[in-house]
Amino acid sequence: MTRPSGAIRATVALWALMPLAALASVEDGSSQPGGSADVDQAPIATRQILVTFADRPTRRLPGAGSTRRGYSGRRNYETSPRSARLAAKLAREYDLEHVDGWPIELLGVHCVVYEVPAGRTTTEVIQRLVADPRVDSAQQMQLFEVLGRASYDDPHFDLQHGLHSMQVEQAHQWSRGAGVRVAVVDTGVDVDHPELAGRVAIAENFVDDDALGFARDRHGTAVAGIIASRAGNGLGIVGVAPLADVLALKACWEGDAGSSPAVCSTFTLAKAISFAVRKRADVLNLSLTGPADALLSALLSEAIDQGVIVVSALAGDRRDLFGFPASLDRVIAVAASEAPKSTLPLGLRAPGDDVLTIRPGAAYDFMSGSSLAAAHVSGVTALLLERSPRLTHESIHRLLEATSHSTETAVAVNACAALAGLLGTAGCAAAAEQDRAEAEIRPGSSL
Repeated sequence: MTRPSGAIRATVALWALMPLAALASVEDGSSQPGGSADVDQAPIATRQILVTFADRPTRRLPGAGSTRRGYSGRRNYETSPRSARLAAKLAREYDLEHVDGWPIELLGVHCVVYEVPAGRTTTEVIQRLVADPRVDSAQQMQLFEVLGRASYDDPHFDLQHGLHSMQVEQAHQWSRGAGVRVAVVDTGVDVDHPELAGRVAIAENFVDDDALGFARDRHGTAVAGIIASRAGNGLGIVGVAPLADVLALKACWEGDAGSSPAVCSTFTLAKAISFAVRKRADVLNLSLTGPADALLSALLSEAIDQGVIVVSALAGDRRDLFGFPASLDRVIAVAASEAPKSTLPLGLRAPGDDVLTIRPGAAYDFMSGSSLAAAHVSGVTALLLERSPRLTHESIHRLLEATSHSTETAVAVNACAALAGLLGTAGCAAAAEQDRAEAEIRPGSSL
């Protein structure tokens, strides 16, 4: 990966705790061994319950977190004789296995961990204990998981500030774009890049017969990488829709490395768009712009009539002169969220500045441009279509617009909020809090 010239400051992760209810409420009668749990191992909690009763410890505990063992740390405090007797008596009376105990001085109670034997449900035991006048409380042992940026093992995931700002990781709890076909009409794509292995369903060249040139093209590779890079493969980055199927359709000639943009023609674009519709693409990504074109307008209108969602990049400050096809009414137009709000009042916004993506030859790089913003939205569209394949371009645009989040300098599509809005559920942490926690990442190269 090409490293930027400027320093990259560390990312500050947000951490929280969430009940892992599925692990904490199993009532299948299975039994797990008791005893003290090492701090390095998560406790097996499905058969364990917590019981508290009034008590006063005989020695003050040094402080929370002062023991080095999970449940064992008795040398740091002394259980009162009354607590020990009552804990043992409850174990005998209710036929429970005593696992451990701890005086919670702050609450004035002694807390005991019991294990419920096989053949009895924890619910039944808890109900009986709650009715016992000697018991203050009884509850199921719960497990919690830490929320953070470590759920993917892709080593550059923390550098994908665009994905974090759009809360893509949280959106993946509901959808990863499985079964959705995204046509990337662009330059060629390195279909053998490790991030795209198994993700490119079709690769077609409508420009020439240069297979080696197809694989070396940078722009199409970068766009496809943002949309569909594999997740959790221990490599590089994560795509917005890592289970989507890519149709890599070359309709543009790649320019000289870093010196000129790729160029497409009406004819090559018409062939690629027609092919995408014929191959039943669900999303058509057009990270390109040019003058209004009657033939392409007719083709795109027909594609939209047939249910294809067309996403196109806005052209920055050249919108009035070169705004096509983003200027078409039923095309989802996308600008870079980093652009000033007053510059492009129309269209959705998505990350487009210093975006980490893939390059040909198993490489990675930071690139910039509204092309990348459009790719982000095509990926989010794939997430939505997996859950609701009959969504129209109007409903997708309204949903993305309504759930976009705004800061003082930018407004951007929020993948998690869009999925939550579609499914009528909650589950997205405040994007503004994530934005404040993110340290600046300002790499130097561009697309």
